Amino acid sequence: MSFISEKYQGIPTGFRKILHFHWPIALLLASVSFIGFLMLFSVSGGNFNKWAEPQIIRFCIGFIAMIVISFTPISIWRSMSIPTYLISLILLFYVEYFGITGKGAQRWIDLGFIRLQPSEFMKIALVMVIALYYDWLGEDKVSKLRWLLPPILLTALPMILVLNQPDLGTAILLASGAAVVMLLAGVSLWYFMAGISSIAGLVYAVIISRGTEFQILKNYQYQRIETFLDPSSDPLGTGYHITQSKIALGSGGYSGRGFMQGTQSQLNFLPEKHTDFIFTTFAEEFGFLGGIILLLLYLLIIFFCYLTAMQNHNRYSALLTLGIAATFFFYFSVNMLMVMGLAPVVGVPTTCELWWFCNASITWCFWLSTKCSYT
Repeated sequence: MSFISEKYQGIPTGFRKILHFHWPIALLLASVSFIGFLMLFSVSGGNFNKWAEPQIIRFCIGFIAMIVISFTPISIWRSMSIPTYLISLILLFYVEYFGITGKGAQRWIDLGFIRLQPSEFMKIALVMVIALYYDWLGEDKVSKLRWLLPPILLTALPMILVLNQPDLGTAILLASGAAVVMLLAGVSLWYFMAGISSIAGLVYAVIISRGTEFQILKNYQYQRIETFLDPSSDPLGTGYHITQSKIALGSGGYSGRGFMQGTQSQLNFLPEKHTDFIFTTFAEEFGFLGGIILLLLYLLIIFFCYLTAMQNHNRYSALLTLGIAATFFFYFSVNMLMVMGLAPVVGVPTTCELWWFCNASITWCFWLSTKCSYT
């Protein structure tokens, strides 16, 4: 039985659309972004032009786009689900053969004024197309095996392309978002239990494939797993990132060392301080209390997304909203677990850093704006 049922309500028109715009989500999004701006200013040593100013400009563009998109009827986005997925898939294929490489990964398309990362758009497209599929599919067919194959294939194809870049973190997010939509659409829990059980076999296959012709992961990914299990085994090599991250988290204490007063970040002990490990920088400067406040902001965004889904006008809108909210949750939770040493480092940035990437900024604004769209 589906968790989401079909329902219709009165649709606001004219000036009432502005009144019905989801201002709480917009304000929460702006608050999280403001924290990101502060931290980019801090890690640059007080240089506003280096990272903070470009990011503010990108955010403003994305925020304006969010407001404009939010007044577009959801029926239009519904009709664009398949084209959006196909375009995103084509871009992933393009990256596979013609993408530019950075830090050992081939993930971007260079447009001159911006580096486009198609996998970011696939996060939207995949949720859209699976929500469309289950909106079309009758509830009596949802848990039948043959009707599970299309969404599995729709998910597997971009995952394979993303894993080949390689980008394990994004592949996990793609699978997680798709799985949540399938679960909420009413797919039997037995399939998910079977899937979870098969993870043990996959882990075993990953372990025994190392050093063979059919090695599943890249060498650096195996090193990340070893570092996760025992970071002290190589504190100056593969364990350096997580070791410095833990030192920064611990030095922040309850209330933090103060804005721009973090030793690990300001003295450049902390690597990738403006991207993957920016939450560590924030926790060092604002402490446990600041980290809890940021986490509450994230959870409030998820909460309002849930409320919006429950009030949505149809099945597609509700599935889309909850799928987006789930991906958002996995995004920041995986990063926080990663920088605290509770999960292997997979290169998933926390969402206050998400605005560092222009296309990711506009992507997230789009995602949240669909929650405000009307049918």
